[in-house]
Amino acid sequence: MKGILIVAHGSRAEATKKTFEGIVDMVRDKMPGEKIRHAYMEFSEESLEKGVEKLVAEGVNQIKVIPYFLFSGIHILEDIPEMIAACKKTYPDISIELGQSLGQDPRLADLLVERIQG
Repeated sequence: MKGILIVAHGSRAEATKKTFEGIVDMVRDKMPGEKIRHAYMEFSEESLEKGVEKLVAEGVNQIKVIPYFLFSGIHILEDIPEMIAACKKTYPDISIELGQSLGQDPRLADLLVERIQG
């Protein structure tokens, strides 16, 4: 069974948490039947490791970690891969792969243009 773990940076601001979790809810609505969880790099007990743990407890054996980041900085290049490697040691029978960050996507440019013009 496949699962998706969407990971954001995290913030002390409650509004930021609500915004991210609202986005994850929208993704769930667009992907009914998929096991989708969220996690944070910092400022939350809902860590990547806890997200993996919850998905495994739900019977998931293939996890795709999707970073909710624009850029491939230190979290994408080092921190998340290290966390995934640690999870693979804890769950050697579980496939865990890192997906792409949001990056340079024309749809983001379209959204920015919409915000500028709106």
